[in-house]
Amino acid sequence: MPADPAQPPTPSPSPEPAHPGQPSQPTDPAHPGRRDLLRTGLATGAATALGLAATTGSAAAAPGPNPGKPAPADRTLTLTGHLPTGAPDFVHLPFEVPDGVREIAVSYGYDKPQVPAGTPGNSCDIGIFDARGTDLGGPGFRGWSGGFRTEFSLARDTATPGYLPGPIDPGTWHIVLGPYQVAPQGLDYRVQVTLRFGAPGPEFTPHYPPERARGRGRAWYRGDCHLHTVHSDGRRLPEEVAAGAREAGLDFIVSTDHNTSSSHAVWGPLAGPDLLIIPGEEITTRNGHWLALGLEPGQFVDWRYRSRDEEYPRFARQVHRSGGLVVPAHPYCPYVACQWKFGYEQADAVEVWNGPWTYDDESAVDTWDSRLAVALRDGRSWLPAMGNSDAHSVPQVIGSPHNVVLAEDLTRDAVLDGLRAGRSWLAESSAVRLDLTATGHGRRAGIGEELTVPADAPVDVRLTVSGVPGGTVRLITDEGQLHQESLPADGSGTVVWRTTASLAAYVRAEVRHPRADGTPGKGNSMGPDLPWGPMAALTNPIVLRAEER
Repeated sequence: MPADPAQPPTPSPSPEPAHPGQPSQPTDPAHPGRRDLLRTGLATGAATALGLAATTGSAAAAPGPNPGKPAPADRTLTLTGHLPTGAPDFVHLPFEVPDGVREIAVSYGYDKPQVPAGTPGNSCDIGIFDARGTDLGGPGFRGWSGGFRTEFSLARDTATPGYLPGPIDPGTWHIVLGPYQVAPQGLDYRVQVTLRFGAPGPEFTPHYPPERARGRGRAWYRGDCHLHTVHSDGRRLPEEVAAGAREAGLDFIVSTDHNTSSSHAVWGPLAGPDLLIIPGEEITTRNGHWLALGLEPGQFVDWRYRSRDEEYPRFARQVHRSGGLVVPAHPYCPYVACQWKFGYEQADAVEVWNGPWTYDDESAVDTWDSRLAVALRDGRSWLPAMGNSDAHSVPQVIGSPHNVVLAEDLTRDAVLDGLRAGRSWLAESSAVRLDLTATGHGRRAGIGEELTVPADAPVDVRLTVSGVPGGTVRLITDEGQLHQESLPADGSGTVVWRTTASLAAYVRAEVRHPRADGTPGKGNSMGPDLPWGPMAALTNPIVLRAEER
């Protein structure tokens, strides 16, 4: 939302900004729009219009160290200001870095005034861009921690998780603030930037994971494609995530920390013949979150846009050029800025099951199923379903749920190809096993495949399940549920159902746990409770095609 034009700038605590730059595009400097501020990197001229200010420890930048002389003392810059309700999504605060800086350390805070019940209070994220600039998708990105940290540092050889080690080049750097929510009183912030001088450390050496693990050839492989570490807002170390993946019986994982690629460089020693680790990112925008799966090591995908900015397709294309997948995440999540608003035209799959089964997952599956029916009716490609744990910390369980994908081998490209094709099903845990096939007219197809038969030829659908005691099997087509059976107490069983390509455009399976009251559910509940118990397994469809006469 643009700033309220009726609200005058708040007086700054210092007489004038330390860096009085001007926006690169002509704007009304008193009332810039949100897009203008974002696209011009919020030079201080724009910041002044919002009542921002910068004060420093001295009037002049500190000189670089001279050979043979002690390094200058640390220099601290203090950036303060006020953001009104309706401030831009991202505010870029410039500061100068002179020659000879070894490390930049940043700390920040903001006020949290009391607000009326039901009114969001202040919440503000933070990150940093180097002297290469703040252009959207540009090379200047050096890290982001959202609201998870109040301080961070970076140098040539090391950095706080979420931030990128590398050269501390002289020039104009920017702190980026993301006022996620602003109280009616506005948000007062204070950022301290400490410049530490001295000889730079050794060059940082990244250790990226290999693109191949020891596989079993063409086989079903299990993997969780949505996981967080201390490199964003998770509390698990990367080594704890890798250990948890092995404990969960997974063959692969995708690293998806929010809005940063910093964790890519640490996964190498944690992968191995038994665990493929694929670089990725969760791109957290104000109009929904999406997963970039299978990025090039170290590749960063920008997040500073909304649907109306029309920038999302550009970054989806960036991921596709790398051979990766674009996957809208938890599209019905009820939290602020989580609902998906970008559409599905650029998507390769959609995350319909995120963590423990809840009402928003139910909505996501229903919407996905409806889109599946429409796509097949119109002769278009359909969007595969995915399920991931989105695990951040204990007690969230790594691998619950996860994807079981048919891949030619345990490699990055083969796994992504299987997910892209929908040759996969979703499992609550590795204890759940499943096989779904359709056979007719001497032909056979499995999950994510097509079976083409005469329109009225009998098609036998066979589902074999284990690991869901007392569960309920549902077979679903474009008409809805057409068959249901209960599993025995030991959780293992085989269900066979007959249909034709004239009656069903596709068939998919769900396996549900009993409801909390112990009943399997009948699919006709109109009350507040879900008609079914929590999901234990969900398949992508087998498509049934009628032969043309």
